[in-house]
Order: sequence, then structure tokens, then C-alpha cells
Amino acid sequence: QVQLVESGGGLVQAGGSLRLSCAASGRTISVYAVGWFRQAPGKERQFVAAITWSRANTYLSDDVKGRFTVSRDSAKNTAYLQMNSLKPEDTAVYYCATALPMQPLHMSGSYNYWGQGTQVTVSS
Repeated sequence: QVQLVESGGGLVQAGGSLRLSCAASGRTISVYAVGWFRQAPGKERQFVAAITWSRANTYLSDDVKGRFTVSRDSAKNTAYLQMNSLKPEDTAVYYCATALPMQPLHMSGSYNYWGQGTQVTVSS
């Protein structure tokens, strides 16, 4: 099993930045990729970004492309989501998750282990 703990959420004004961290423990050698999703109240969980663990290939949703970046530090077993130019519509609970091998990374069903989530609130 893999345990994931997100941190770094908070309250920020529009235009500001936050960096989320996702620390993995347990059977981390088996991690294929880490994805970031978000869920706003009353909305479905939405793909934000993903990074493959071995090659660090990155994927971003169109909503955040140009504003967010995803990275990982394999030595620390930690993935990061750097969020710049934040907008009020970015307000949501952000989750990280580990992906099953060779599955579409934009789909939540491709992920087997999830963190507890961290709240990001962007004020206008």
C-alpha cells in the first residue's frame, strides 16, 4: 500500500501563489505516476495535473496550463503542484493520488491510492 499526505493549502488572494506537496510513504517503489485532482462544492472531481514517476513526464489540464506546474522529488518521495496566478474558480479541495500503470492519467478511475485532500481558497 501507499499512503499519501497533502499539505500546503490555504487562503490566498487572486493572483497569488501556493505550492502543494504530496508526500508518499509505504510501497512507493510501485508508484507509476502521481496525479492531482480538485473538487469544488457541488461539482465532480476534476483532473488538474499528473507526473510520471520515472521519467517525470507531465500533463496539465487546459484550465491550469500556463499557471500551474507539477514536479516530483523522487529522493523525497514527494510530488508538488506549484500554482501561480490563482483565480477564485481554482477554489477547491485538492487531492493527490497514485495512478495504476498504463492507465489514462486524466481519469480518476485510474488511481488507486488517494490522500485526504487539502483546501485551497482563492479570494477575489
